[in-house]
Amino acid sequence: MILPRYRIDASTIRGAGKGLFLEEAVEAGRIITAPDAIEQTFRLNDLLAKPDQMYASARWFEDRYTFSPDWPDECYINHSFAPTGLWHLGFVFAQHDLPVGTEITVDYRHLLPPGQEEDFIDTATGEKIVGLSWDESLMTTTRALARVLDSASN
Repeated sequence: MILPRYRIDASTIRGAGKGLFLEEAVEAGRIITAPDAIEQTFRLNDLLAKPDQMYASARWFEDRYTFSPDWPDECYINHSFAPTGLWHLGFVFAQHDLPVGTEITVDYRHLLPPGQEEDFIDTATGEKIVGLSWDESLMTTTRALARVLDSASN
């Protein structure tokens, strides 16, 4: 579920296709997207047995992933190593105050299986996008969220 008003439009990221853009300002630390209608999660090995499903999957916790064959609007959130949103346990939080028109991006390394390399590179840096371990992802996003919430409350 996407909480603020938004639109899907051509991405500002070269080669990314479409992106998700805010139609209202969002304050730092506020939730942009939240999980809903999650009926099931899948173990990574189950998804790997059906490779055509990996393109629409995202890690939620440990080795559990969701699969979205219908490509909901949340799937238009693109990758960035300097993202506007912070992916944390399936929620996307505003990294800082985001004005109307901001394209929502997240760091895909938190959504990928550990060590899995994305089929494309980060166009801003030219770097590969490789999934982090669960522990590294959880520690990184937990600390980042604490910083965002701390700065938003001051």
